[in-house]
Amino acid sequence: MSISLVLLAAGKGTRMRSDMPKVLHRIAQAPMLAHAMTAGAHLRPERTVVVAGHGFEAVKAATLSVDGDAVVVEQAEQLGTAHAVNHARGALADFSGDVVVLYADTPFVSPETLNRMIAARQNFDLVILGFEAADPGRYGRLVMEGDALLRIVEFKDASDAERKISFCNSGLMACASDRLFDLLSKVGNDNAQGEYYLTDIVEIARDRGLSVTAVACDEAETLGVNSRADLAQADAVFQARARADLLDSGVTLMAPDTVHLAFDTVIGRDTVIEPNVVFGPGVTVETGATIRAFSHLEGCHVSRGATVGPYARLRPGTELAEDVRIGNFVEVKNAQIDQGAKVNHLSYIGDASIGARSNVGAGTITCNYDGFLKHRTDIGADVFIGSDTMLVAPVTLGDGAMTATGAVITRDVEPDALAIARSKQENKPGSARKLKDMLRAKKARQTKDKS
Repeated sequence: MSISLVLLAAGKGTRMRSDMPKVLHRIAQAPMLAHAMTAGAHLRPERTVVVAGHGFEAVKAATLSVDGDAVVVEQAEQLGTAHAVNHARGALADFSGDVVVLYADTPFVSPETLNRMIAARQNFDLVILGFEAADPGRYGRLVMEGDALLRIVEFKDASDAERKISFCNSGLMACASDRLFDLLSKVGNDNAQGEYYLTDIVEIARDRGLSVTAVACDEAETLGVNSRADLAQADAVFQARARADLLDSGVTLMAPDTVHLAFDTVIGRDTVIEPNVVFGPGVTVETGATIRAFSHLEGCHVSRGATVGPYARLRPGTELAEDVRIGNFVEVKNAQIDQGAKVNHLSYIGDASIGARSNVGAGTITCNYDGFLKHRTDIGADVFIGSDTMLVAPVTLGDGAMTATGAVITRDVEPDALAIARSKQENKPGSARKLKDMLRAKKARQTKDKS
């Protein structure tokens, strides 16, 4: 049976206190919409339809950045969840299969849970996702009789007995496409809010003699995000799961709670991550690397046996080969550093390549920007860069070359050459005392004038 997804992403999210659409707020540095789409993608859907409203163009752009084949439809006026799903009718008009309805602000549903929903569809016409709530609060209750779901009762309408039910409604569901839209056409808005509620199709389905059930999942999978506090909680849930997965896969986290991961962080076994490390999007760290404390990595690749930090920053486009050393207070951007090379102290390497086994001295800067354009610095293998060297790009240093400490290199350096580019030192006896006396007198005059 083919599957299509309908993701509801139209809400403004008033409680977020933000001009940004709620579903674009980030969890682990990716919009929660992207998390929900990634979860649904495990079903290998034939089509994905996102129903957007507030901030339509921004939500559409975010959707297409995750799945360029997704269809984004606009719900200009938000009149309830059934009204939202009904906006997908046109996009699925020629689709014959099951539709799974997801919520973009419920980003943690697992592939296993979605698979169980689809499996349940083999025996039931309509499948609802429920969860056992530790504190049911004001959730809608799922009233069951064996495997059959009799009805969904909203808290305000529930009897005392029904309020004691802890099996609650998540809002997610699966149903055959033609049947779903047929049921939706019968949903009315005769309620206090004047809205069309998706949950009403349960009663409509049962009145037609259709079979309805509810599949249970862990409560954490149904965590919804409606406020900044919810967003922080969702990020904490993601981080806890991601850290646990790394530990289980053979990664050492010296202080797990201080390591912050992105949604797509990949780290190989036997890697050691010291405290207070932050991973931005697009980071892969291979087996046996060491990422030392207070480092920040984003959009980079760290190969086997490399060491980064402490207090290092790797920016997008950084490629570190095996056994590279990046030390304290070093920033690397859009640079390729070959095997065994070292940049150990207080340096900036941007738009550059560094050959194998080369050593970059403390305080070295690749001067890559002229105010208008970026330029490259290419350093060969076995090169020694003296401390406090300024490499004014574009410039190339051949294999085995050296630069003197404090050099400003503006021309290419041929292989095995020593480049010296600094002024000749001149000592002037007694001039320091004379200069100090002059400055001391100047300061005294300024102090007198102020008084």
